[in-house]
Amino acid sequence: MKIFSLENKTAVVTGALGLIGKEHCRALSEAGANVVAADLDEQKCIEFARTLPTESIGLPLDVTDPESVKSLRDNILEKFKHIDILVNNAAINDMFEDPKAASEQSKFENYPLELWQKSVDVNLTGVFLSSQILGSVMAAQKSGSIINIASTYGITAPDQSLYKKSDGSQSFHKPPAYSATKGAVIMFTKYLAAYWGKDGVRVNTLTPGGVFNNQDEFFVENYSAKTPLGRMANPTDYRGALIFLAGDASAYMTGANLIVDGGWTCW
Repeated sequence: MKIFSLENKTAVVTGALGLIGKEHCRALSEAGANVVAADLDEQKCIEFARTLPTESIGLPLDVTDPESVKSLRDNILEKFKHIDILVNNAAINDMFEDPKAASEQSKFENYPLELWQKSVDVNLTGVFLSSQILGSVMAAQKSGSIINIASTYGITAPDQSLYKKSDGSQSFHKPPAYSATKGAVIMFTKYLAAYWGKDGVRVNTLTPGGVFNNQDEFFVENYSAKTPLGRMANPTDYRGALIFLAGDASAYMTGANLIVDGGWTCW
């Protein structure tokens, strides 16, 4: 259907080399958009962009660095002349250097300040900078769609029992920074939607549920049991929602949070 077509649109995806970042890029390209795959590794971005069916490019991006985002903007405008879609997908999940210490370090009481700050820098400040620098181009041209990727953990607290093995032991606790930053992204979406509505820029949140990525079997079983559809998401399960938010199919939608989580948050 024509309202789902993204032909002649330029779409930017941050964190493009991630598990669902690649699927975002593929979906946008298959819908007709020229895609800018942006992530830290320039060469891998270039190689990935070559696999997409439309005229797409890979560019380096550190979302925490304003100069990096400005360079991205300038390169996009030189190549495509306009920016129509921004998917703020770049984010980090905490990784602990010593797996044996992860159980204690990931507890709220012991959670390191440097990990909190790193999550804030990438998950929240990165969305702010990308929206400010790239979204300003959209506001100037009086059209555009920004899609901020949040998480179910941005609207509900993590169920720490999911990370508990059958013997009662627990080697990991979902840390506080991820929930705090993703919750902030949802509110930032509402702020920006209200601010830029007059300029024709729509801003919405896409909230995905947990994606299967070869996690431990006990975790997959625990997560699936808590989900009405009885499974974790596949990386491709967010394609339709993304295309809907990106183009004219959602022309009267802004400031909203589209939750695609297999029913996780309905009980």
